Amino acid sequence: MSIHTEVNVKELSEFFKVFCDETRLRILDTLIDKEKCVSDISLEVGMSPSCVSHQLKNLRSLNLVKTSKNGQSVSYSISDEHIKIILKYGIEHIKERKDNDIFR
Repeated sequence: MSIHTEVNVKELSEFFKVFCDETRLRILDTLIDKEKCVSDISLEVGMSPSCVSHQLKNLRSLNLVKTSKNGQSVSYSISDEHIKIILKYGIEHIKERKDNDIFR
């Protein structure tokens, strides 16, 4: 599989930019196992609901989170297993690197 077409490289670059922001990563982390509303997410990450909503809008525009509506309440969750796997592999990579640094 090659990503060397201009379109794929640009899309992949935009996709991975999401993961270089601590706030977005913290939000994704809170949604790993359970869907939550903005107020619950904001409490967990220690940020204002408006800031969390802004970041959720970014995450939703890149299809990393999805919404479900129950009456007036809107809940957010990870859009699919691919996102969970990317986060899991990222954490595993960091742990492996740290473990290998111990032996240097």
